[in-house]
Amino acid sequence: MKTAVVENNKISVKEVKTLRLDNRKGALVKVLGCGLCGSDIVKFIHKIAKDGTVLGHEIVAQIVDINSDTSFKSGDVIVTSHHIPCGECVYCRHGNVSMCRHFKETNLVPGGFSEYVYLSEEHLKNVAHLKPENLTEVEASFYEPLGCIVRAVKRADLIDGDIALVVGLGSIGILTAQALKAYGFKVIGCDLIDERIKYLKSLGIDAFDVGELPDGLQADGIFMTSGADRAVDTALKYVRNGGKILVFSSTPHDETSYPNNEIYYRELTVLGSYSPSPDDLRDSLELLQSGKVKVSGISTEYMLDDIQQAFDDTMSNKIMKAYIKVKSDN
Repeated sequence: MKTAVVENNKISVKEVKTLRLDNRKGALVKVLGCGLCGSDIVKFIHKIAKDGTVLGHEIVAQIVDINSDTSFKSGDVIVTSHHIPCGECVYCRHGNVSMCRHFKETNLVPGGFSEYVYLSEEHLKNVAHLKPENLTEVEASFYEPLGCIVRAVKRADLIDGDIALVVGLGSIGILTAQALKAYGFKVIGCDLIDERIKYLKSLGIDAFDVGELPDGLQADGIFMTSGADRAVDTALKYVRNGGKILVFSSTPHDETSYPNNEIYYRELTVLGSYSPSPDDLRDSLELLQSGKVKVSGISTEYMLDDIQQAFDDTMSNKIMKAYIKVKSDN
C-alpha cells in the first residue's frame, strides 16, 4: 500500500506492506481521503514529527475488514477522530479531555495519509460514525476539525446576545464563525486576505480587513484562530474589559505573549482550546449534516502522490485547506 511519510524535511510517498486486521478487534479501513490539518503543518515545519511519521487524521474511509461488537459492517463509509479520552482521569473529570494521557496515546495506525488504516475497537465505539448520505467525502472530512471548534465555542462559555470576533479566516476561522452563528451569537470576522473576507461574507457573516474593523467595536469573546503576532494586538484591542480571548492557534514564536498588566487591570480571561471530546464530535456531525455549517469550496483536492505540493500550497497561503484523495484499488 502507499503511505506518505515525513522524510528528510519533505513528505515522501512510499510503498509499504499492506496492513491486515488479522485477529485484532477493530477494523481495517480503506482511506478515501484525508484533510490536511494545521497541526500537520506545524509538526512538519517545526520538525516535531520524526522521520518515518505518517501524519493525517481527518479521514473519511470505507471498512474493508472488521471484527467488532459494534453495528458497523464491511462496506460502511465512516468518519472518525484519532484520539479517545479515558473518561476517568483528573483531566477527563474536569472536562480537559485533550490533556488525558490515554487521549494522547490513542491514534490512527499508521496515520491518515495512508491507503489503509487500522481502527481499534475503542475508536469504533467512541468516535466513529457513518458518513451522512447528504455529505460528500470532502465535506465529511470536516467532522474532526469542526469538533475542535465546537469544543472551543463551549469552552468560551459566552451568553445569549454576546458579540464574538474571529481573528483569522483560514479554514478554522471560517468554521469558527459559522459555529458561533449556529449557536446564536453575533459574529464578526477579520483577516488580511481579501478572498477569505469575501468568502465569509458570502455565508452571511460580517467580515472586515483587520485595519477596517468598526470603530468602537468591543467584543465579549475573541476567537484567535491565527497565531500571527498581529493577531495578539488585534485581540487585545477589540476585547471588552472583562471579556474573553479564546486561543485556538499555534504562535510562530514562543516568546509571543500577552502583556500581564492588560490581563490584570482589565480582568481579561485568556484560555486555550485544543481537541474535542466524543460529545463535541457528535455535535459537529449534526452541524454538518443539518447544513448549519457549510464547508463547500474550502478545500482544494490533491492526490496522495502530490501531497508535498499540498503542503507547499497550504504553507504559502495559495489555498485555504487541502484534501488528500487516498483511494486505492488494491
